[in-house]
Amino acid sequence: MDIQLQKDYQKEIHAPFTDSLTGLYTHGFFQVSLDRELTRSRRYGLSFTIGLIDIDFFSAYNKRLGHLQGDRMLKELAGLILQKIRKADLAARYSGDVFTVIFINSNAPSVREAAERIRQSVEKAYGGATTVSVGLSSFPQDARNGESLIHRAQEALYQAKICGKNQVYFFKEEKMPMDGQKPRILAVDDDPGNLKLLAALLLPLNYEVIKASNGEDALSIVNKVDVDLILLDILMPNMDGYEICRRVKGNEATRLIPVVMITTLDDIESKIRGIEAGAEDFITKPPNKLELLARVKSLIKVKKLNSNLTSIENVLISMANAVESKDPYTKGHVLRVSKLAVALGKGKGLSMVDIEALRLGGILHDIGKIGIPQEILNKTLPLTPDEWEIMKGHADKGYMISLPLKKTLGSALDAIRYHHERLDGSGYPTGLKGDEISTVARIMAIVDFYDGVLTDRPYRKRMGNKEALAILRQEAGEGKLDKEIVEYLVEMVE
Repeated sequence: MDIQLQKDYQKEIHAPFTDSLTGLYTHGFFQVSLDRELTRSRRYGLSFTIGLIDIDFFSAYNKRLGHLQGDRMLKELAGLILQKIRKADLAARYSGDVFTVIFINSNAPSVREAAERIRQSVEKAYGGATTVSVGLSSFPQDARNGESLIHRAQEALYQAKICGKNQVYFFKEEKMPMDGQKPRILAVDDDPGNLKLLAALLLPLNYEVIKASNGEDALSIVNKVDVDLILLDILMPNMDGYEICRRVKGNEATRLIPVVMITTLDDIESKIRGIEAGAEDFITKPPNKLELLARVKSLIKVKKLNSNLTSIENVLISMANAVESKDPYTKGHVLRVSKLAVALGKGKGLSMVDIEALRLGGILHDIGKIGIPQEILNKTLPLTPDEWEIMKGHADKGYMISLPLKKTLGSALDAIRYHHERLDGSGYPTGLKGDEISTVARIMAIVDFYDGVLTDRPYRKRMGNKEALAILRQEAGEGKLDKEIVEYLVEMVE
């Protein structure tokens, strides 16, 4: 740094230009240096970048170990920063636990590399127990003056924080959604002033904002309008935010809409109630603009992704229905299997994840039959060995058709592939035994078998319920089906 600039600063301000604790430059000297770099950049066409470096969870560290240890950490981190930047760059203490660096005449890749070196050195020095988040913005690419340059570095820093901390983020200007593609946000609050504030924050970014002042109106809107996000107040008369959230998440048509609760309540019990109701996130009133916009953007992306996956899921379900249309003897089979499997899963106390896997697995378990010739599906005589091998292939075919949705289907893939496996290894397609077969697949095998014997087939007439249950018990007694699940099914249907 220019010695003359230091002398001029000290003469003009009558104060030190370095921070007594960290040895870095002061906030005031940073501002003077920033003005100087802005002038140089405009005169010579040079670009530069500023970085804001914030210690993650520093306030908690201070509370736990005391301010003396906190000050020691600040001093150590200042030393690590100086080790990882060039002599030409300037490092300063921007505020309490936030540092800043002016990266002189640097391009984006080199700045990101330097910021990563700082982040990694801190992580390594403290074994991951202490980390930093870094926000970066460049002049003149991201801003036209110093104030907006700092503001955009703060936005990038906040983005790093909400994306998990221990991250390096460059400022990226938001692109406005094109007309006709506006994300639609429902704001629910009994205070008109709060609704007006939310609209003022969101409308400039081309979001469409729909307002509701009570729970009844909110639920009516989400049942009629395709909403991408709900911003929900908690404390409202008649129906509070928890109940609204529960109803939204309990409705199959609206459960994928992200819900952010905006509230003055900040105690743990209130947040737990919100999580139990199904809320994705919380923001304290009055909302911070950067926080609100970051959360809104992130959750709308999630909603769009889920909507795309749901569309693909619907295609698969349509294919499953097409399979049933090829075989009139199995009409309604997949829906009956799905409903009974879900009822069994709930009765056995399975997790919601497994119950959803049973729902989807029940619908999709026979989807592989779409690749089986109709003359084999509807044959009235016993299948030949070759035909039987083709028929058995439907489990693997269904698995391969559904595999692209692995992240969505999860253990439903077990139900699709292994619903003909048997505990003694006599099943197909892979001959799994005992504990190799998941609970989801065991339930699906039992329910599929049960509904199958209750249904007319080309080669035999359906059995009565009493006879069907007796055969289930026989199969369980022979070690083919899970005895405990079979007995629970018998108890449930009787």
